[in-house]
Amino acid sequence: MKTVREAIVLGVLFVTAACTGPGHADRGRPDVRAIVDAAVAPVMRTNRIPGMAVGVIAGGTERVFDYGVASTQTRRPVTRDTLFEIGSISKTFTATLASYAQVTGRLSLSDGTAAYLPQLAGTKFGSVTLLELGTHTTGGLPLQVPDGVPDTGALVTYLRHWQPAHVPGTYRTYSNVSIGLLGVIAAKSLDRDFVQLMQERLFPALGLRETYIRVPAAQAAHYAQGYTEDDTPIRVRDGVLAAQAYGVKTTAGDLLRFLEANLATIALPAALRGAILQTHTGYFRVGGMTQDLIWEQYPYPVARDALLKGNGRAIIFGAVKVVRITPPEAPRSDVWINKTGSTNGFGAYVAFVPAKRLGIVILANKTYPIAQRVRLAYEILSRLAGSATY
Repeated sequence: MKTVREAIVLGVLFVTAACTGPGHADRGRPDVRAIVDAAVAPVMRTNRIPGMAVGVIAGGTERVFDYGVASTQTRRPVTRDTLFEIGSISKTFTATLASYAQVTGRLSLSDGTAAYLPQLAGTKFGSVTLLELGTHTTGGLPLQVPDGVPDTGALVTYLRHWQPAHVPGTYRTYSNVSIGLLGVIAAKSLDRDFVQLMQERLFPALGLRETYIRVPAAQAAHYAQGYTEDDTPIRVRDGVLAAQAYGVKTTAGDLLRFLEANLATIALPAALRGAILQTHTGYFRVGGMTQDLIWEQYPYPVARDALLKGNGRAIIFGAVKVVRITPPEAPRSDVWINKTGSTNGFGAYVAFVPAKRLGIVILANKTYPIAQRVRLAYEILSRLAGSATY
């Protein structure tokens, strides 16, 4: 008869094998969970992150690994249903909607904003193109909606008096206002409210069942609590252009499916598939990075330092001279495509490599340095890409 100690040890081994142990079909493949576990543990420990979810796509298989708790107060564990704020990764959904509007003939990215917001006719901002909105090359929009601008009507008034610091299309200045307005215009071109379009049409079309801008009451229990750097509980607040620029809440599994859509490995309607692919078009060189429609890409294989520089503070918060790509660069497979996302209480990062059919989603319910997210993703994907078989 087994002792109690033996039973406990066997039970632990059984659980470990069920989660991580390779079966006969997996012999010769790397232990993906072991790779992710080893990379995630020091990041969570160093930054006192309560909970994380990491999803990877490798070898035609999706895996999601959950860590820690969704709330330090309730000690509710992170699960496959846990909703995280993804901050500016939301912009990639807005870009997809705008691209879909173009593919279906409802707008053209080469149009000026005044074509859709006639109140801006004859102004400097009225001649800024939708493409410049979607590539942060408007000429100098602020990062955030200015204080004292309570709604889109007041924002249009602000924009009537706006003066560019640079000639549009010559400098990159990252802006929530920029992509937010692209979302407003895309929704207007499709004759629907932006949030309705996303939650009732785009998310379902992508097969995303747990992705929201406004979390319904029935899902509120799955919404993780976010934490600031000093561990203060916080969640994102609604505001002007918040829905379009940084308002999406989702699970690691749903966001991983969105990466599958970008990798073209799942079946989608032709117009939507084409719209997603077109968001990978390269429009501007920004140092070693290429600015797509919101997405940012690098030639693959890529050095980690190039990713750290491209995702660094100088690029995010500075005015950086760009070189227009003429004609625009067609979508490529030999690239690393990525996007960061942050709110005051959450930190996220996604990246994928079409040629390798590799992808990663990193979600955390605490804000922490972007450089650490990039290093974490690079470590995991490099180990997977370096294996002969996944």
